[in-house]
Amino acid sequence: MKSESMTKKIKVIIAEDQALIRGALTALLNLEADIEIVGEAENGVEAEKQLNKCAVDILLTDIEMPLMSGLELAQITAKKHPDIKTVIITTFGRAGYIKRALTIGVKGFLLKDTPSEELAAALRKVMQGKKVIDPELAIAALDDIDPLSDKERKALRLAGEGKTTHDIAELLFLSEGTIRNYLSECIAKLNATNRIDAARIAQQKGWL
Repeated sequence: MKSESMTKKIKVIIAEDQALIRGALTALLNLEADIEIVGEAENGVEAEKQLNKCAVDILLTDIEMPLMSGLELAQITAKKHPDIKTVIITTFGRAGYIKRALTIGVKGFLLKDTPSEELAAALRKVMQGKKVIDPELAIAALDDIDPLSDKERKALRLAGEGKTTHDIAELLFLSEGTIRNYLSECIAKLNATNRIDAARIAQQKGWL
């Protein structure tokens, strides 16, 4: 009779907005004897709902998804489900993403072209309490410092989506004067010409 530690599977939920990639990840990881995909979600909001419904060990999530980004999902998961470990898998190896991910407690950061056997091995390491970060991405993250505060980042992200100062103020429950100050700070910190240029620069750096 096998011990419980030998038979217990790592239960994973995958959050990925591209159905083809989501399906491929599910199929490949389900081939591993010790890994079980217990849920799939096409965005962060759907993933959060699934995390509330079933027993999960690891959240494997993309970053850029509609409705809620993978980093926002990871932050919520860390607060609501501290026992669930989050691993980011993305095509975007931006240094800003990695720093923010580590700050909110993400345990792994890998690129989507990682071979399936390496991904499976990374999930096992994370379950053992280790952190797994792509070496090249880790080095890049050391050289880039995000100057934006969380409030500035939220305001700038909305500005980049074309929202007006009035719209942003309503969405963030702040005064228009405060939003103008935040956006002015963003423009100055990023040496940008205007709010749209600032949003573009921050997006390229992975800070939004």
